[in-house]
Amino acid sequence: MRIPRTALAACLALPLAAASAGADARDLTIVSWGGAYQDAQKKVYFEPFKAATGTPLIDESWDGGIGVLRARVEGGNSTWDVVQVESEELALGCEEGLFETLDWSKIGGKDAYIEEAVDECGVGAIVYNFVLGYDRDVLKDAPTSWADFFDTEKYPGKRALRHGPKTTLEFALIADGVAPSDVYDVLATDEGVDRAFAKLDTIRDDLIFWKAGAQPPQLLASGEVVMTSVYNGRVDAANRDDNRNFGIVWDGSLFTIDSFVILRDSPNLEQAYALLEFVGSAENQAKLPQEIAYGVTNVDANASVDPARLADLPTAPENMKSAVELDAEFWLENIDRLTERFNTWAAR
Repeated sequence: MRIPRTALAACLALPLAAASAGADARDLTIVSWGGAYQDAQKKVYFEPFKAATGTPLIDESWDGGIGVLRARVEGGNSTWDVVQVESEELALGCEEGLFETLDWSKIGGKDAYIEEAVDECGVGAIVYNFVLGYDRDVLKDAPTSWADFFDTEKYPGKRALRHGPKTTLEFALIADGVAPSDVYDVLATDEGVDRAFAKLDTIRDDLIFWKAGAQPPQLLASGEVVMTSVYNGRVDAANRDDNRNFGIVWDGSLFTIDSFVILRDSPNLEQAYALLEFVGSAENQAKLPQEIAYGVTNVDANASVDPARLADLPTAPENMKSAVELDAEFWLENIDRLTERFNTWAAR
């Protein structure tokens, strides 16, 4: 397996560095989300990195939360080095100085990644989408847009959306004719928020809500709903693992990027950079979609993905052309007030 030059140089120096660190030395630790995704990471990234470099590597999992990161960094006794975070955690943690400012020259350079994966404190790990999902065995006349989701005459039956304003309000506006690229400009106005809730009112009697990511495929499989918003990876997993025949509408989907960060004052800084360069290479990233349907962030990785598999990924050009990035800054500023309004509306 090819190892990038800078990563190789760093890894060859690790045994001496560890020996000189004395009793305070500890193994490099990466933290991700567990489950099938982390199993895929172990197979594609973590175990090959250990085998190729001889660097000891511990992988742990967590459930997210900026408070967890604050406690570890500010407490001064963190055993974590590299952590996978969501977009809101990336923004908050970078602002608060919880993460190292990345030296992009050590991980391939900014041009090696898609634009949305490049941040002062984080490098994109995966791309995943909130999409419209449906059962092809039930809906022979397949929906093609969020407008169809809201069309209860053409598609009678219950449908499901995430319980909360995030993604739900965006999809309501897109269904009401707002271009995906304009959705946050509209949602930033009082009139836009009113418009989104008015659109939701049109299907209130046919709408149920999900909270956990595992629920939408279950709702489709049971026939409880005819359509639902859903993580694209959950649809793929249901089709591959449970022999379902679920379909995805990519038009008007919302994509977001999880990122890898290095916690501030990590004692394994060079090893962390070596790991990130290994994980970020096109050669290695191209292997992840074969295990799980998430898009990858190296600009050259898709060229090595089987075209049949690429069609299932958020980063396929056809799937990306009408998607819009979930606006983390908007939700950091507005989540409290819009959640309060959503909960009042949903409880009616």
